[in-house]
Amino acid sequence: MSHRSRRRFESLVADALDELPGWVQEAMDNVAVVVEDHPPDDDPDLLGLYEGIAQTEREFYVGALPDRITLFRSTIEAEAGDDDEELRAQVAETVVHEIAHHFGISDERLEALGWD
Repeated sequence: MSHRSRRRFESLVADALDELPGWVQEAMDNVAVVVEDHPPDDDPDLLGLYEGIAQTEREFYVGALPDRITLFRSTIEAEAGDDDEELRAQVAETVVHEIAHHFGISDERLEALGWD
C-alpha cells in the first residue's frame, strides 16, 4: 500500500515522542507505544488506539501490565497521502491524541479543544 518503510514510520513515531514537552514525557507512566501495520478488521479507519488504565482512573495501581498505545501505519499513511510533512504531522497528532487518553482526556474533550 505504501512506498514508505516501516523503519521510517517508526522513526517518525520516535520523533513525535521526543518532541513532546518534557513534563509530558516525565508524567507518562507504564505505557508502551507500538506500531502495527493495519488496524483491526472491525475498525478499518482507526489511526491509533489506547488500551489501559488512564492515570485519572488508577487506584491501587500495582503490578499492572503496561498501557498500550498502538499506531496503525496503513491508515495513518493513507490519511497523509504522499506528503511526507503531512505524514509527520499526522503521526504527531495521533501520538498526542492517544497520549491524551493515557492522561484521562476523552475524545469529547479533545474535540472541544480542537483536536478532532
